[in-house]
Amino acid sequence: MSRARAWWIAARPHTLSAAVVPVLVGSGLAWGDDGICPPGSNCVSNADPGLLERAFRWDAFIAALVGALAIQIAANFVNDIFDARKGADTEERIGPTRVVAAGLLSERAVWTGTGIVVAVAVAAGAYLIAIAGWVIAVVGIFSLLAMFGYVGGPKPYGYHGLGELFVFVFFGLVATVGSRYVHDMTAPGDAWLLAIPVGCLVTAVLVANNVRDIDTDRAAGKNTLAVYLGRDRTRTLFAVLVWGAFAAILGFGAAGWTPVWTLLAMIVAPFALPIVRTIHAETRGPPLIRALKGIARIHLAVGILLTVGAMIG
Repeated sequence: MSRARAWWIAARPHTLSAAVVPVLVGSGLAWGDDGICPPGSNCVSNADPGLLERAFRWDAFIAALVGALAIQIAANFVNDIFDARKGADTEERIGPTRVVAAGLLSERAVWTGTGIVVAVAVAAGAYLIAIAGWVIAVVGIFSLLAMFGYVGGPKPYGYHGLGELFVFVFFGLVATVGSRYVHDMTAPGDAWLLAIPVGCLVTAVLVANNVRDIDTDRAAGKNTLAVYLGRDRTRTLFAVLVWGAFAAILGFGAAGWTPVWTLLAMIVAPFALPIVRTIHAETRGPPLIRALKGIARIHLAVGILLTVGAMIG
């Protein structure tokens, strides 16, 4: 295998939608918002002074997207290193190749790669701080700490059943609301509400991953929430997250609390049914891998449709 291919695998491209979706949704809301430019915000009027045509800023969108992707890739690199070090990625594990455990890249090389992508994240964050203030600095610091703390440090929370909570908070609430905030330094209520289904679906991706790996994680002492709950209750959690996401989209949109066109995302709901069935019925590797990829596609599709709906208003 070429080194370029090994780095591509290490970046885990199928996981990157977790970083992209909240940026799209938050920025879509900014595109659809207009009104009076709030005092102290960085929005730019295209008409009369004080009148905002759109809160959306291309520079904020690009910087947020680059920063989010860099943090996600860095998290994947760090996860690869520590899972190999702790013995979680063995030959018995079901799923994609892990480059450090497989000897495709050295731990030192992956640490170097981590440093490079963290530097990119810091550069993007510095630009966002310049246009949106100290709040982004706080978000960035805690995001980096959460990235390293997932599998690293003396008490990695991903090994103690807290991974799902942190994914919901950082890839749902923080990322979606933060991606809205960088455009004009506001965090309206609809951003918080749409962060809920975004967070539910990205957490469902992690649950699908962990229910697949439950046996090898238990053997390696990696106590994920799936290990604590057991297979049956983890399957129930997966269903609650998936259907809870669609219930939130429907409820918030129908009530007018979020842009009504975000109800477009409901057309994806039927495609989630076979994935939920697979998670509930299967223990074999290949079907569970397909289910994991399927829920990641659902998350991306919902995110795109929420974005379109938010832009329309």
